[in-house]
Amino acid sequence: MGISVPILAISISLHLIAFVLSVGAERRRSTATVKPDEYDEKTYCAYDTDASTVYGLAAFGLLLIAQALIHGVTKCFCFGRGMMGGRRSTTRAVAFFVLSWIIFLAAEACLLAGSARNAYHTKYRAIFHVEHLSCATLRKGVFAAGAALTLLAMTATTLYYWMHTKADTGGWEKHQNEGVGLTPSHFAENQHQMKTSEFEKV
Repeated sequence: MGISVPILAISISLHLIAFVLSVGAERRRSTATVKPDEYDEKTYCAYDTDASTVYGLAAFGLLLIAQALIHGVTKCFCFGRGMMGGRRSTTRAVAFFVLSWIIFLAAEACLLAGSARNAYHTKYRAIFHVEHLSCATLRKGVFAAGAALTLLAMTATTLYYWMHTKADTGGWEKHQNEGVGLTPSHFAENQHQMKTSEFEKV
């Protein structure tokens, strides 16, 4: 199995779009301000936007699709023929396979946790000038970590796909089988030529 340029291009594009959305989610994190209620003597938390939640979930979905695409093409390294090679490329493919899954899960955890936390809004209220109202917001850096891990996931997944294609023994086995099929005929032809030359000498 050789490298499919369209598959690789789609995978990289999905990762890059997920990275851009993660950066956008970090920049558009929800902020809250404590405002007095116009109807009573209490305060409440007013949130500006939930755009980060949408961006984070979109990045989560795109990253999941990209991971499923590559590992679907390579049959998740479980049912393919790459394990038959026993070469250095196979060892590297296994290493990048494990690494890509670890980084992928870490990135997805950051994106999902950030989206969920960003969507949470403080519901309770406090008496004005008596209680201090703390508004729950997502801390800085969660989506940024997801963005960084998305780029690392793209690198690890791409290297895994490349190493998997190198470790695939399909082309080598085909060539070997063709060579084995031709060997007896070449041997018989050489024997015939040797007998003919000996007969001519006699």
